[in-house]
Amino acid sequence: MTFAFECGAFDPRLMRSGTASLVWNTATGLAARGHTVSIVTPAHGLGGYLRERYGAEDTGFSDEFAMPLLLDPSVWRGFPPRAAPRLCTTALRLRRQGVDLYFLSNSHLDLLARTFVPPAGTEGRDLAYFKEQVFQVTGVRFIRQVLGDADLVQAYEPHQHYLLPAALGAAPGIPVVSTVATNVPVNLKVHRAQAAELLAFLGAHAGLDEYADPPEEPGALHDVLRRYLPATLLDPPERPGYVACHSLAFDHAAAVDFMTPGQREHCVTFANTPFEERFGRLTISRVLRRNADKVFVGGCAISGSWLRREPPRDHRRDFLTGLGLDPALPTFYHGARYAPDHKGQSELFEALAQVLGEGLEANFLIRCAQPGGSELPPELAELADKYQDRVRADGELVDEPTLFAYAAAADFCVFPSKFEMDTFLIAQGEAMAFGAVPIATEQAGTRHFGQAFDWRERPEATGFALPRSFRPDDDLLRDRLAEQLREAAHLFHHDAGTYARLSGRARRTARSFTWEASARLREYRFRGVLAGAAVPTDAETLIRRGWYDGLDDDAWTAHRELIALTAAAQGRPQECVRACAGRPDLAAAAFDTAYRAARFRVCAALDTEEPPPGAGDFRRRLRVRSRADRTDVTYHFPHAERVELFRPEADGPPDGFGQVMRRHGDTFRGSVPGPLGEGPLVLLITLPRGRFVWDEVRPSPEH
Repeated sequence: MTFAFECGAFDPRLMRSGTASLVWNTATGLAARGHTVSIVTPAHGLGGYLRERYGAEDTGFSDEFAMPLLLDPSVWRGFPPRAAPRLCTTALRLRRQGVDLYFLSNSHLDLLARTFVPPAGTEGRDLAYFKEQVFQVTGVRFIRQVLGDADLVQAYEPHQHYLLPAALGAAPGIPVVSTVATNVPVNLKVHRAQAAELLAFLGAHAGLDEYADPPEEPGALHDVLRRYLPATLLDPPERPGYVACHSLAFDHAAAVDFMTPGQREHCVTFANTPFEERFGRLTISRVLRRNADKVFVGGCAISGSWLRREPPRDHRRDFLTGLGLDPALPTFYHGARYAPDHKGQSELFEALAQVLGEGLEANFLIRCAQPGGSELPPELAELADKYQDRVRADGELVDEPTLFAYAAAADFCVFPSKFEMDTFLIAQGEAMAFGAVPIATEQAGTRHFGQAFDWRERPEATGFALPRSFRPDDDLLRDRLAEQLREAAHLFHHDAGTYARLSGRARRTARSFTWEASARLREYRFRGVLAGAAVPTDAETLIRRGWYDGLDDDAWTAHRELIALTAAAQGRPQECVRACAGRPDLAAAAFDTAYRAARFRVCAALDTEEPPPGAGDFRRRLRVRSRADRTDVTYHFPHAERVELFRPEADGPPDGFGQVMRRHGDTFRGSVPGPLGEGPLVLLITLPRGRFVWDEVRPSPEH
């Protein structure tokens, strides 16, 4: 059985995100393998449409109760501390492609028909904010009364089902597999008192004390992290009296399911992101480590209906000509919902303005879908108006044939997504399936598409890599995107053989991801859950994740070199020193690895006599010169692409970001007003390929 907040990928009117495609195709894939599959989902106020368009029928189910809401008085000012809206839930049933869909409806679940999810800013102002919690409670009650004989529940999105594993584990004893479809902040928190109230209401017993984060640590770096991380969308602001919903879901789930290997590894380590330093100290990190054997990859794919399509022989020429574009030019395609930060569209529009202003000979097909309207973002509208012979832009939510017409006419697909919020990214795979060469960020979650590799060196490479980004208005991403657009256009015009090879690889790679394969993976793991079979995590995986406490002595001996170099790259001095003991050759290699990764605590712990060329005195990498009205700061590190400077004792800019230092060869320079205090400075280092590491260091005076 499937529990999901949206599932209607068979109809654009019934979906608001790619999760709907995942839910629907997984369910139909399992049904095609002979399983009885039901989906429980809200009607979102579309009951009339479901009856008229698909013949949905009333089930006769009726469930009336008072929804217990315990409101946080610090957030819900002007509201009573308790609310108990009376809800009467009914259900429509629709059978489609071997799947029974149950659409739950009541006065709360029928709210927000345009967006489905509560919009940002609803909390503290409108009880519609609790729609997702209402769905969890009504869903549990419906499952118990109607589908209580289900063998297993696959629930999508921990922040939308965190009550289910504990509640259904209590009665009637149905195991729940938690599927992580999107990368919302893994430490997203809910009001503890409200969660406890709902768990008790559902007859579940889950002590929430163990899910509280440890007290905040003092220190310059931790002060900066608390101020900075919310702007990266990786970690929300700390909220006293709240607990992480992912911790609750993962601890009580029978298994934890991810879309791709890269997404899984990102979500369990946050390696090479600005959040990595803080993540390792949080309760959710410990929950994931102790539940390591539950974690698996169920996969994601491109729909069979899409893969079965074939464009007419002259589709590209006819389609582009019909749009008034020149089919002799390379055509770049971007198709996504309008989300300028998440999808990197701000940098995309800036890069397009730059290359088009330079006279780049290329076509651009840009779709930025917005529910309920087709009005273009101003920056995109300006581009489409200024370059009418090069740019076609649209904001409509459209059906699959229309999307196919655009994607199948493209030579390149452009996905500069940021903040590591994408997982499988179906839209990129759909374009690649018909030969579009990708230009996309090296997100961990989307590395399966192959654009993260250098096509000059790796035979599996499919396209052009962009660096990961965790900041708005990222000039490094914008400039690299413009550079890759130029290089791709040059390749198309002047090296047809290489372009054809990349296009063929892109097509083969994307078409290897099928829902049939994904259904087999999940079926295998679901059977293991029902049989109580454990899947131990191997030593090499524990090492890659930095979970060294799970290694026995034999593993330390067998994997000594791997541990040394991995711990060096991860900034783990204790483990690195232990692995290198008595091996000066290994210590030298580990030092080099650590230095290139800006893991200076490891460098200091190893303290080799011969640091690598260029390292110099790494302990004096930060120097200052005090003047009457300011302090000049110089930071030396040749492997950095960007260095941001933070003063922990200062308030800093309201967005939490630091000062970007000016680059001069291998050094970076900046200045701060007035004298420095006694404590250390904090710097965020951007390394090649969008890797990030923090450096907390006491400055040395310049002479």
